[in-house]
Amino acid sequence: MNVLVTGATGFLGTHLVKKLKDKGFEVYISNTKMANLEKIENLIQEFSSVKFGYIYHLAAVTKAGDYCLSHKADQWLKNQTINTNMLQYWKDYQPQAKMICMGTSCSYAPAMPMREDNYLLGRPESSLYTYAMTKRMLLLGLQAIEHQYGLKWLYFIPSTLYGPGFELDDNHFIFDFIRNCYNAKYNEEQFVVWGDGEQRRELIYVGDAVDAMIRLRAHKNQIFNLGSGQDYTINEFAQKVCEIYDYDYKLVRHDMTKYVGVREKKIDTTKVLKHIDEKDFLKMPLEEGLGASVEYFKEKYRRRNK
Repeated sequence: MNVLVTGATGFLGTHLVKKLKDKGFEVYISNTKMANLEKIENLIQEFSSVKFGYIYHLAAVTKAGDYCLSHKADQWLKNQTINTNMLQYWKDYQPQAKMICMGTSCSYAPAMPMREDNYLLGRPESSLYTYAMTKRMLLLGLQAIEHQYGLKWLYFIPSTLYGPGFELDDNHFIFDFIRNCYNAKYNEEQFVVWGDGEQRRELIYVGDAVDAMIRLRAHKNQIFNLGSGQDYTINEFAQKVCEIYDYDYKLVRHDMTKYVGVREKKIDTTKVLKHIDEKDFLKMPLEEGLGASVEYFKEKYRRRNK
């Protein structure tokens, strides 16, 4: 079966493409260089003779950290453009395909339980509001096309993804910690945590998320949270990374002037666990996954700096 993956060269995309190919799917990709989504004509021309069974739409313009504070217009204009183009392409040229899209836990209102039926309710965190609303609009687009044209879709909402295969300059907090602890241990730099470190976060291993995204593909018109169901403080994550490097956690410093986002973020995984047994869904223990991520970083860093 033919599958199209947008954002295919990103962190999640590279893992998904590999897994789909391993399972025998014929995979076609879109990225900024191939079938760039800012113009729908690129999709029409590139895949004019292909019919897809599934379209995994992962592409999004965003970055972790404080990017969201100073790039609100870019996030809105670019994400609305590529999402609208994908929905239009799906409806007009690939209606037989199931559209599978990625949401974001940032779209949940901090004051409400992060459960699928609350995704469109309440107000997202103000600093993340613009990006969060582009993802809500994507879901509304899927629902509108289903309502009027009867097309099929899925929508996944992951907690923070981690694992090997990330870019060295990726600034999601856990990759920041892996990079900063390396530099603290080997390059005599300081490992700095933003804020007091008591904000809570949840990780899911990228391989576990990808497996779920493929296993659940037979469902239709559903939203699924994908998370570990276990959160930790930022300080606890920093300590775990320090233990892997054998670096003294007491040397870690905090910068109280930095942006820290919401104080707590843990999504409800009750729904997904009704369809996938927990032992089959969450196969990678956190410490083992962090260890693999650290080893990946060390090897890639050393190769780059030879």
